[in-house]
Amino acid sequence: MDKVLKNKKGFGITEVLISALVLGFLYLALLHMQVGNREALLRIRGRDGAIEVAQQVLDSLNRIGVASIQSAPTSSTSIELDKISRSWERGTKVGGGKAVIEYTPVVTVSPTTDYVAKSESNFETVSHVYAKQVNVQVSWQFKGSTQTVNLSSVIR
Repeated sequence: MDKVLKNKKGFGITEVLISALVLGFLYLALLHMQVGNREALLRIRGRDGAIEVAQQVLDSLNRIGVASIQSAPTSSTSIELDKISRSWERGTKVGGGKAVIEYTPVVTVSPTTDYVAKSESNFETVSHVYAKQVNVQVSWQFKGSTQTVNLSSVIR
């Protein structure tokens, strides 16, 4: 009987504990990678939302026309707009909640001296601003730091 037990092979408690430890480390590494992927996705969604907000502001300024945009001939003009919120579902599951980000758009209109057409006659000189350089900076908070996106365009 003693001879029969010595010929049997198997896993000892040490091997089982070491394999459980290795599997635990692999699980933690996968979990850490998943957290990093989730944060990268949130950062990308935040940036995409900021670009969408900036483009909407530029489109709105383009629709109202160059004459309605406040500006100065020799200095920049900054206009801070109301905060704009964007939200999306956090996951595919129902009840996963929504992620909401508040964006702060600031419109800066450059000096208009480069976009002035002058017309002169014997009676008067008429100046007309035909375009304005507009920069939209959108900022938002992500993990305790301020992120920004800039979009620039000439509005005619």
